[in-house]
Amino acid sequence: MDDYPLLNLFWTMLWLFLWVLWFFLLFKVITDIFRDHSLGGWGKAGWLVLVVLIPYLGVLIYLIVRGRSMGERDVKAMKEQEASFRQYVQQAAGSGGGGSSADELHKLSALKDKGDISQEEFDRAKAKILA
Repeated sequence: MDDYPLLNLFWTMLWLFLWVLWFFLLFKVITDIFRDHSLGGWGKAGWLVLVVLIPYLGVLIYLIVRGRSMGERDVKAMKEQEASFRQYVQQAAGSGGGGSSADELHKLSALKDKGDISQEEFDRAKAKILA
């Protein structure tokens, strides 16, 4: 351990971190190239060739030229994903198969008739369904 000082270990860890960060950025740029619908086929091919053949300079140029739109596409995709998740949750948490309010009222009436819920609970649930 004497031939590898602690400072060299920190430098090695820093370079390893920067290497991993670089690959993350490279893959992020490549996926953004293919995800962008405003670019045509030749534009995508050109950016991809630039990023693959001259990786450091290509990624730097891509981030300078298209970095803002890259962020906007990320935000748009995140909002769409969140909206679809909310829609799924509302659909799953709603009535058991998308039944109508009449079906729900019929189920409530049956529960009240069996004595499982009181008149007060029935009225509250009915108001909630009709609202």
